[in-house]
Amino acid sequence: MGELRPSWIEIDLGAIRHNVAEIGRVVAPASVCAVVKADGYGHGDVPVAEAALAAGADWLAVALLAEGARLREAGIEAPILLLSEPGRGDAGEVVRWSLTPSLYRTEYLEELESVAPEGYPVHVKVDTGMHRVGVDPEQARSLVEQVVAGPLNLEAVWTHFPVSESDEEFTAQQTRTLADFVADLRASGIGPDLVHAANTAGALGHPAARFDLVRPGIGVYGLRPAPGYAPDVDLKPAMRVISHVAHVRRLPAGTRPSYGRTRPMPADGTVATIPVGYADGVNRHLKDAGGMVLINGKRYPFAGNVTMDQILVDVGPDAVQVGDEVVLLGSQGDEEITADEWAQRLDTINWEIVCGFGPRLPRRYIG
Repeated sequence: MGELRPSWIEIDLGAIRHNVAEIGRVVAPASVCAVVKADGYGHGDVPVAEAALAAGADWLAVALLAEGARLREAGIEAPILLLSEPGRGDAGEVVRWSLTPSLYRTEYLEELESVAPEGYPVHVKVDTGMHRVGVDPEQARSLVEQVVAGPLNLEAVWTHFPVSESDEEFTAQQTRTLADFVADLRASGIGPDLVHAANTAGALGHPAARFDLVRPGIGVYGLRPAPGYAPDVDLKPAMRVISHVAHVRRLPAGTRPSYGRTRPMPADGTVATIPVGYADGVNRHLKDAGGMVLINGKRYPFAGNVTMDQILVDVGPDAVQVGDEVVLLGSQGDEEITADEWAQRLDTINWEIVCGFGPRLPRRYIG
């Protein structure tokens, strides 16, 4: 049904493949685990996963059991890391879908041991400073010893970075904590096959944190963890948000279009109606934050409040016609509106921007 709507999200799978290959080049000999949770950060989990694997990723990672099952249902056979423990009683489903579980609680370990076949791989997550989920380093040794004493296989030990794009010292401390913990394990004859810690920023900016495997998320999609981060690494944004002019109307100066009548027209001009709104992920605050769209390679401001299904754009005296392409995010001609620009205007992060576009906008794939 997506072809029935003149608004969509265009995803360049060639850009995805390029980004994964570029990250792989930078972090070699470490392997790449492409994070495709949250429907591939809004880009579509299955197509992104397939593109990432084709570009050299060895692993995939998801947040939810259902996300992993969806990839398996699509025929993906690569290892899939489940980044958090699922709900109580779901260990059997983890095994059913051949997902690699992260664990950090004794209760979950015991549940896995009761349903998993001998030698089933697990990854123990150590909390070195994120303080979201994970086992404290002081208790991690005991948990690891429980794993190796039982039927499961300790495939990996890992951690996660909260400030790798902004705090080099804290990230280095986390890296040392994990490295020292693994060194102590190996000195006792306990050898996980893999050690991993680095997200996109860790992978690109902290060579010591690459270990055996890196877990890039935002970088897979061509976005940077902070503006200008790792400028020597060539990343290509994969997402364009596209619509088309649905209606045009001349209005005199002083007219106040849209709900609330909050903004008067500064001069006589044309208002273009675009059939996309906040139900699709166009944040209402963009109007007051200086949000723009591109039409015919030129920037135009919002003319009034964003509505559920439509936005109004002030194109001034310019000749804009019904059917003209509108780009909300991405490039058109020599102009570009980036997720970073939206994020700066909305005082948020580019992750939230690309994840925020809803399912009403069909995804179309190129490349």
